[in-house]
Amino acid sequence: MLINSSFKTSAKRRPSALRNRNAVWKYLVLITTLIIMGLSAMPTWYGEDAAIQIPTSATLALDPQGIHRVLLQHDVSVKKINSNPQFTQVVLAEPTMQAQAKEILAGYAVHPEKLTLALSPSAPDWLLQLGFSPIKLGLDLRGGVQFLLDVDTTPVYRLQAEALANAVRDFAQTQGIRGLHLRNTNDGQLQLILPHEARAAVSDYLASHFPQWQVMRDGKMLKLQLDPREKTELRVRTVQQNLQIMRTRIESLGVTEALVQREGENRIRIELPGVQDPAVAKDVIGSTATLAFYEAFPMVDGKTQLFKNAQGETVIVGKKPVLTGTHILDARANAGELGQAEVNITLDSEGGKQMMTFSGTHIGKPMATVFSEYSRQPDGTLTQKNKVISVATIQSALSERFRITGVGTHQQAQQLALLLRAGSMTAPVTIVAERTIGPSLGAENIRNGFAALGLGLASTLLFMALWYRRLGWIANIALLANMVLLFGLIALIPGAVLTLPGIAGLVLTVGMAVDTNVLIFERIRDKLKEGRSFANAIDCGFKSAVATIFDANITTMITAVVLYAIGNGPIKGFALTLGLGLLTSMFTGIFASRVLINLVYGRHSSHEVRV
Repeated sequence: MLINSSFKTSAKRRPSALRNRNAVWKYLVLITTLIIMGLSAMPTWYGEDAAIQIPTSATLALDPQGIHRVLLQHDVSVKKINSNPQFTQVVLAEPTMQAQAKEILAGYAVHPEKLTLALSPSAPDWLLQLGFSPIKLGLDLRGGVQFLLDVDTTPVYRLQAEALANAVRDFAQTQGIRGLHLRNTNDGQLQLILPHEARAAVSDYLASHFPQWQVMRDGKMLKLQLDPREKTELRVRTVQQNLQIMRTRIESLGVTEALVQREGENRIRIELPGVQDPAVAKDVIGSTATLAFYEAFPMVDGKTQLFKNAQGETVIVGKKPVLTGTHILDARANAGELGQAEVNITLDSEGGKQMMTFSGTHIGKPMATVFSEYSRQPDGTLTQKNKVISVATIQSALSERFRITGVGTHQQAQQLALLLRAGSMTAPVTIVAERTIGPSLGAENIRNGFAALGLGLASTLLFMALWYRRLGWIANIALLANMVLLFGLIALIPGAVLTLPGIAGLVLTVGMAVDTNVLIFERIRDKLKEGRSFANAIDCGFKSAVATIFDANITTMITAVVLYAIGNGPIKGFALTLGLGLLTSMFTGIFASRVLINLVYGRHSSHEVRV
C-alpha cells in the first residue's frame, strides 16, 4: 500500500509541475495586446489643442502666413497651421481663444458658415498615422455648453386634427351633406356637428379611413380624439424626428463630438464640448424655423388667413400651404444680380413634383413665402410668429430648384439658409435649461479626478505589495497593465466618451481588478495550508477561483449594461468605464496574472513562497 501511495503521489506531482508552463501563443497574445493598447492609450496623455478647421470650399482670402499674421494682430496665439488640399487647420495655443479666432477668420471667408470648431491631437505624427487618437472627453472634463430642450407635441396633434377636418369636409362635399360644422380644439380634439341623417355615413367613413381616431357621441355632436396609443406613437416619432434634425443642425454648426440624445418622454439634451460661446449655438438650436409656400389671395374669405410682412403690411394667403419646409434638401445664401440677398432652395423629388404641379397651373399669380418661428413666453406659453418674407409672381413653372428674395440682409439670409438646411421641425422646441462649463473648470475636474485615481491606485499597489509579498508584485504589474488596457480600449471604441463619473468608474475598476487577484491568492493560500506544493496550489487556486470571479463580474456587468442602456450623460460615462473595466480586469487578473506567475515560479514545483 505504501508503494502504491508513493507511486500515486509521484504521478500527481509530475503533471502538476507541468501545469504551470506557458505556451508560446500566450506570451504572444499578452505582448501583442499590451503593445496595441499601449499605443492606443498614448495619444490621450499628450492631450488635444483647440483648432479652427477651414475647408477649401470656404474660400478664405488668406494663406497660412496671412492667417498667422491676422490672428497675431488680434492677440490670438497660433501653435501651428496644418494645410492640405482639402482643408487648413489652425491650431491655437489657448483653448479660450477658439471662438474669437473663428469669428476673426470668418470675416475673410466667402462662406463663413463652413468654418468649424475642432480639436487637434498633440501626439506625434507617427502615432496619429497609425490610426490612434485621444480619448474623447465629456462636457464636464473639456468644458462647453449643455442645453435641455422641450419638444411641444401639441401642434402635431392639432395638425392631425386639421388633416382630419379637411378630409371630412371633402367627404361631406362629395356626398352633398349640408349643415356641417367643425371646430378644432387646442388639445387636438375635433368637434363635429352635422345633421342626424348624415351621422351614420360620416361615422362609417371615419371608422374605415381613420381608425386611429376615437368617435364619441354627445347629443347632436360627435367628438373625435386620437387613440392614446396613437398619440404615444406619434409623440415618439415626433421627438425622434426632431432629435435627428437637431443632430443635423449641430453638424451645420461645425461642432465636433457633440452629444444629442433623448431624455424622458419629450425632451432632448445637447452637449457641445469645447464650445465656450453659446450664443451662436443657442440661436440655431433654440430656433424652430419652418418655411412654407402659400397661394396669395386678393381678398379675405373662409379659406384664407392673414399674415404680416416685414413692413407690417397684411398679406392674405390660403389656409393650407402649397409646400412645407420638410421637402427642403438644401438652402444656400447668395447675392442676386442686383446685389440683393437671396436664398437658393433645392427640394426633394416629391417636393419638386408638388411645386411643379402648383406653379404650372398658377403662372401669373402671386405666391407668398412665409417664415414661422416658435418661442416660449415668460409665463411658459408657446407662441408662433409668422412673417411673410416675400410675395412673388410665378413667372414660369418651378421645379426642384428655385430662389426666394426679400430675405433681409446677407447675414439674415445666411442664418435663414442654415436653419432651412438643418431641417424644419415637425414640433416646436424651446430651451428650458442651459449650463456652461468653462475650460478651467473642466481642467480642474480632470486634475481632481485623476488625482483620486492616482491616490487609489498607489494605495492599492502598496497594500498588495505588503500583504501578498512576491505574488503581490505580480498583481501590481497586472493592475498597471489593466489601466493601460482600459485607457487603450476606451480610445479605440467609436463614440466612447470619458466623463467625470467615468473617472469614478476607473477608480472602482482598480478595486475590482485587485479583487480578482485577492480571490485567486486566497485560494492559493488555502491550498498551501492543505499541504499541496506551490505549483499545485497555483494551478488549483486559479481553477477554483475562476467560477467565483465570473459569477461576480457577470452580475456587475449586467448592471453596467442596464445603466448604459437606460441612462444618459454622466450615467452612461460611468457605465461605460465600469463595463470595460470588468472585461480588462478579468483578462489581466485571470490570464495575465497566470502568465506572469507561471513565468516567475512555474519551474519551481516544490519551491515554498510566502503568500
